[in-house]
Amino acid sequence: MEETMTAAKNRIKTFKTIQSEVESTNRVALSVDCVIFGFDENKLKVLLIRSDLKQYQGQWSLLGDLVEPNEGLDEAAYRILKQRTGLNDLFLEQVHTFGEVERHPASRVVTVAYCSLINIQHHKLKILDNELHWHDIDSVSEMAFDHKEIFDTSYSQLQKRVREHPLGFSLLPNKFSLRELQNLYEAILNIKLDRRNFRKKFFAMDFLIDMDEVETDVPHRPGRLYRFDYAKYEKSTKKWNGIAF
Repeated sequence: MEETMTAAKNRIKTFKTIQSEVESTNRVALSVDCVIFGFDENKLKVLLIRSDLKQYQGQWSLLGDLVEPNEGLDEAAYRILKQRTGLNDLFLEQVHTFGEVERHPASRVVTVAYCSLINIQHHKLKILDNELHWHDIDSVSEMAFDHKEIFDTSYSQLQKRVREHPLGFSLLPNKFSLRELQNLYEAILNIKLDRRNFRKKFFAMDFLIDMDEVETDVPHRPGRLYRFDYAKYEKSTKKWNGIAF
C-alpha cells in the first residue's frame, strides 16, 4: 500500500512541473490521452479520473501524461495505461491528434488520443487512485482541458468502427444470443434497433454459426445461441461490408 501511494504521488504533476517540462522542449510538448471504453451489463462506459491540476480541481479527465523524450507514442500510451490502471493487456488504437494552441493551461501541448474497447468483467482495475472508475457515457459532460472533445471524437470513431468491423463480438461470450448481440450494438451506437431488421442484416452476412443450443437460466424466452465464425470471416473475400442500421 505504501509503495502504491508513493507511486501515485510521483505521478501527480503540479502546474509548475508541467510548465517546466514544456519549456524545456522548446515550449512545445507532446502528450497522450487514453480513451478506454468498457461494455458491462448492456451499457457502454468510459474510464475517467480526477484531474491532477489545481486549475481543474474536481473535474474528470481522461488518462493522460506527457510523452517522455526516450519513448514513442505507442510506448507512452501503454505506459500511461499501466501506471494509471495497472492494466497491461489491452489493445490501443491511435484515433486523432489535438493541437489547439491554448488547449493546455501550462503552455503549448499537442496530444495524441488512443482508444480501446473492452469487456469490463474481463479487465479488473488494479489501481484506483484519483477516484478512477467507470462512467456511463450518457453521464459525461464537462471535463478538464479539451477532454470532452477528445471523448466525443473517440466515441464517434468507435461507432464508425463497430459498423465497419466485427470488433464487438470480442465483448460477448463465446456463445451468444441475438438478444445479447443487439443489446451490444444498441449500447455502442446509442440507438434503438428494430429487432427483425437487425437479425435480417446479420444473417445476410452469413458469419453466424447456429450452435443448436438455447439460453438457460434467463428471465425471458430462451433464445438460440450463436458463435461468430472468425475463420470464415478471415477467408471471405466480401469481408465486412458495414452495417447500415
